[in-house]
Amino acid sequence: VQLQASGGGLVQTGGSLRLSCVASGSIFGINGMAWYRQAPGKEREWVAGITGGGTTNYADFVKGRFAISRDNAKNTVYLQMNSLKPEDTAVYYCKAGIRTRSIGPWRDTWGQGTQVTVSS
Repeated sequence: VQLQASGGGLVQTGGSLRLSCVASGSIFGINGMAWYRQAPGKEREWVAGITGGGTTNYADFVKGRFAISRDNAKNTVYLQMNSLKPEDTAVYYCKAGIRTRSIGPWRDTWGQGTQVTVSS
């Protein structure tokens, strides 16, 4: 099982990007999905999450600017990022709770990260 994140890039302040993260492999089910980010020299921080039922939550520093969503048929989670600021520059990682069989634990799986750079 692996997660593949994409959609990062270089954008100017105020611009938008849409990140995608696709889960593939032997997947029986996916529970919560989330996005984290890590800026140079800083700890990785949680950005947004979405439950299996579609309930969303956001870190205060992205509320009103970012939107997380998921397509269960495609095993994909998205992060729409609007009104980007230079302080949003970071490597963005996706994470998902994945079960590979009907009876078994949900295991957190991380994607490889995608770079987002916001220029001032």
